[in-house]
Amino acid sequence: MKKKSVIMTGGGSGIGKTTAIRLAKEGAKIMVTDMNEESANETAKIIKQNNGIAEVLKVDVTKVEDIKNMIQHTVDTLGSVDSLINNAGISNAETLLHKTDESTWYKIIDVCLNGVYLGMKYALPEMIKNGGGTIVNVSSIAGIKGQKFLSAYSAAKSGVIAITKTTALEYGKHGIRVNAVAPSIIDTPIVKDWKESQKWEALSTANALRRIGQPEEVAETILFLASEKSSYITGRTLAIDGGTLLGK
Repeated sequence: MKKKSVIMTGGGSGIGKTTAIRLAKEGAKIMVTDMNEESANETAKIIKQNNGIAEVLKVDVTKVEDIKNMIQHTVDTLGSVDSLINNAGISNAETLLHKTDESTWYKIIDVCLNGVYLGMKYALPEMIKNGGGTIVNVSSIAGIKGQKFLSAYSAAKSGVIAITKTTALEYGKHGIRVNAVAPSIIDTPIVKDWKESQKWEALSTANALRRIGQPEEVAETILFLASEKSSYITGRTLAIDGGTLLGK
């Protein structure tokens, strides 16, 4: 990844933060984007303290102008767009489908699916111009198997897997590889409520490895897919789930 310019959406915390720092250690120049500019600055600070290169930009992935600006700002400051990590996402409180209000549904779809679409839509022309690139979309095992009480999230993450496949087919001839990762429960701030609930113990042992995944383990997989180490892999979704999809 040395000297490669990478856009990380949702880079202020969790998987995005950990992955941005990991990619920077491999020599990548990171455009850290997040709705929370303060947290994005914290990620960039850590990268720079380790002699890495990082820029920061506040981005709402649901807004076209923000995405256009993100791409242009990356080109202007880092020189190119070599890799895009579509990581920004949100979830919602668990509820039955018929009790999910429309505003929540549309918001989840907007951030988790439309944000991926917009990121790719405006990054792809730059990658074509450069003669290639890599995209890694962060989905979820909920997008593979479905997750009760999280209909909107599951639908959005399933859509991410589908758009990963179609985009890989459409842009492979341009030297662009598009893959996705599908983590299970990872120990990040997004699962704070679960960690404080009585079901955390059960969740912690609900896979073959009998433990919760760590963001560093997701970061290593994203690094692999973004780099030339995976040069003959495209259109795939790699589950990072400790064997959760295998069942008990």
